[in-house]
Amino acid sequence: MIRLARVGARKQPHYRIVVIEKDRARNGRSVEVVGTYNPRTNPASVSLKHDRIAYWTGNGAQLSETVGKILSKNPAVSEAATVA
Repeated sequence: MIRLARVGARKQPHYRIVVIEKDRARNGRSVEVVGTYNPRTNPASVSLKHDRIAYWTGNGAQLSETVGKILSKNPAVSEAATVA
């Protein structure tokens, strides 16, 4: 599963976009970090590893609802995710 893992100080959220086993905790041990998301900037800053997201979705990784919305706002990644 590809989902968000929260990092950062209290009231200053910053997220990593991680590949993780579905049964693990939100901030549990992840398989790979494939990007970051910072909602506190205007506009929110997103950095992604497009090739790794396409690889994991091609191997059956499901996107969480929030990560799906982030990817849909970034057209370069949504094309790679739908192709795989």
